[in-house]
Amino acid sequence: MTLLVPLYVHPAEDPGAWHRLITGAAATYGVVLNPADGPGERPDPAFAAAAAALRTAGARLLGYVDTLYGARGQVEVVHEMCRYQEWYAVDGCFLDRVAPTREELPGARRMIRSLRRLGARPVVLNPGVHPDSGYVRLGDLTVTFEGHWSTYVSSFTRPPWTARHAPERFCHLVYGVPEA
Repeated sequence: MTLLVPLYVHPAEDPGAWHRLITGAAATYGVVLNPADGPGERPDPAFAAAAAALRTAGARLLGYVDTLYGARGQVEVVHEMCRYQEWYAVDGCFLDRVAPTREELPGARRMIRSLRRLGARPVVLNPGVHPDSGYVRLGDLTVTFEGHWSTYVSSFTRPPWTARHAPERFCHLVYGVPEA
């Protein structure tokens, strides 16, 4: 098991959290950078410095891009990824709020092909629920749960089709985890 870390706090607001993340960066699957619900209008020097320190420490960097469940256009998503690559030298992307339905699959496929042509590796998909099984073949990692620890331990289930894929293809983003 490795960790995907979406640390959505500004480095100036919690430098201690960023320091701990940098110290343990080599043990992560990747770190999601999210300066302004996306890359923002201009580079953020604090995020650029944190990204450089994470990269030096061995982290794989992913740019956060919200797809609005397929409502955002491919051009807009690709443009954000280009800004992340230019400003923060990210390796791949974390596509948030990915539509989970079969109907949205062709659009997601086209978008991911465009991102891969830019060199985005890996591409992490976050529908936050179990999507149509076709999504697992598109992304390198698919987030099939996003929520609080109490919900996770009390009601998380998985559909039978997930057994046909390696467990390393799935991710659960769980917050509110007890320290123990």
